[in-house]
Amino acid sequence: MLKTVVCVSGGGTNLQALIDAIGDGTVKGAQIVRVISSSHSAFALERAEKAGIEAVTVSPSDSPDRKTFEERLDKAVSEVCPDLIVLAGYLVVLPEGFVRKYSNRIINIHPSLIPSFCGKGFYGLKVHEEALKRGVRITGATVHFVDSGTDTGPIILQKAVAVQEGDTPEILQKRVMKEAEHVILPRAVELIAEGRVAVEGRRVTVR
Repeated sequence: MLKTVVCVSGGGTNLQALIDAIGDGTVKGAQIVRVISSSHSAFALERAEKAGIEAVTVSPSDSPDRKTFEERLDKAVSEVCPDLIVLAGYLVVLPEGFVRKYSNRIINIHPSLIPSFCGKGFYGLKVHEEALKRGVRITGATVHFVDSGTDTGPIILQKAVAVQEGDTPEILQKRVMKEAEHVILPRAVELIAEGRVAVEGRRVTVR
């Protein structure tokens, strides 16, 4: 069983997609053992509670300094000994030592087709605002491993979504979530649970 920790900061729609996929058997061989939120007010905490999943809050604002926060985060993760860490709308930059410790065991969902509209400052509605400003016809979402950069790790899965006439950032965000994010994140977890994902340098091979 793939013991999975999910890190969140907000509404937790991707967390819910993963909970549902595990619950209905779409994703076999994976179990969410803990949800970690960076915010006490994150609705994702309610989703975890409703699903009977242990949830804790480790917020930077609760720590006197960054070092203390990082130590608390590492403890919250390490004490459940996860095989996989899923960043599902987690808006905190992970410390480099943490990323090294869990090398190729941390994945992130990003609401664009990387390398487009990604990197520092590109999260939430900002991604969709920039996509619409640029006039792209196709956008989508990407699941990738986390490395020391921002959205630079090896890509596991991507799914394209059409941009439609009259789209606003909010409308596009919802479509990308429904048609791409909520599809490929559970799928990536399933593939990892099945042992079908291999990292070779900066490339991922799905067996």
